[in-house]
Amino acid sequence: MTKYNMLSMTDNLSKEKRSKVMASIKAKNTKPELIVRKFLWGEGIRYRIHDRSIFGTPDISIKKKKIAIFVDGCFWHGCKKCYKEPRTNVEFWRNKIARNKQRRNNVKKYLKKEDWHILEVWEHMIILNPEKITQKIIDIVENLDCTIK
Repeated sequence: MTKYNMLSMTDNLSKEKRSKVMASIKAKNTKPELIVRKFLWGEGIRYRIHDRSIFGTPDISIKKKKIAIFVDGCFWHGCKKCYKEPRTNVEFWRNKIARNKQRRNNVKKYLKKEDWHILEVWEHMIILNPEKITQKIIDIVENLDCTIK
């Protein structure tokens, strides 16, 4: 099959079925996010989830220490290691992932300007070695000084 044929392949699902599949994809409370939250809670670290009062609505946040944790899905945030571009509607997906990356960069700039500590963790890192990744997060959280400046 040529590259041209692969790019012009049609979806094997109907438009309605594809819409239903895409709508079922979770944006919150994903498995990697739940793993991180469970480990943090088990270590006695208390946090808020999806706090809309914080710019960018981090997956996990600790206001007292100004920590925002983002658990990034490899597909939705264009992980260099895992991302595989869809074969259909290629231009749409390129634009979608680019917008997601740009939005995250804007959020990071704003939060850094407000003295927030930002932790970004890739989905594949959590799935491959949850203990190691969550321990790194816990070490960072516990070692940040939360005194008022």
